[in-house]
Amino acid sequence: MKLHVHEWGESSLPTLVCLHGVTAHGERFKQLAEERWSKRFHVLAPDLRGHGRSSWEPPWTFAQHVDDLAETFPKPCNWLGHSFGGRLVVELAARHPELVRRAVLLDPALHVLPHVAEYIANQERAEQIYDSVEAYVDSRSDADGLDRARAIADMSLHVDELPDGRIRRRSSQAAVVSIYGELAAQPPAPPRVPTLLLYAPDYGLVRDEHVRQYENVVTVPGGHMVMWSAFDATADAVEQFLD
Repeated sequence: MKLHVHEWGESSLPTLVCLHGVTAHGERFKQLAEERWSKRFHVLAPDLRGHGRSSWEPPWTFAQHVDDLAETFPKPCNWLGHSFGGRLVVELAARHPELVRRAVLLDPALHVLPHVAEYIANQERAEQIYDSVEAYVDSRSDADGLDRARAIADMSLHVDELPDGRIRRRSSQAAVVSIYGELAAQPPAPPRVPTLLLYAPDYGLVRDEHVRQYENVVTVPGGHMVMWSAFDATADAVEQFLD
């Protein structure tokens, strides 16, 4: 299935495909693209299956997501993934190494411990409905330390308003639950191409055994949402690595 794709920058520039995390959307990279990366790269960011304006039809397995990516982006390019998107970049590099020139992993969900995945999946069985975008941002466990204005501007692009004025994320809860089950499986080996691992040690998603497998490692302060809590440091590191 070809995915719905958001686009920034001139098509003559080197292509950078950016993959969002679970429950998120392709426009998560809008601020990074418009303020920084579109000057250097042709930035393409799909809504993954079960998210945003792409199809919500199952299955939501790693294999299906990788097939979607290979169909949507059939030529070699640079790839960047945040959280679940980072795990998908690793999966893509294992199954279609010919498509990956360089890889960037932003606080990737390389492997979610099974008991953690089960806990979050159970939480996600209920529809995620909030009084407002601001209430959603403030409810996050990593709300402290993030750039609230960036977070609100981002999430405003990814919600549907309900008849009573409340808002709901534009993602399939069934897909989200399924994806957390996939994330509990052990990951493939790191990509065999130059790869940047950028992560937030304070958040704890990326563990020491993961870090030891990568040569190019950058740490940033703050939480999991590095584009909200470490915007400039993230943008700088990616530009320096890909340039």
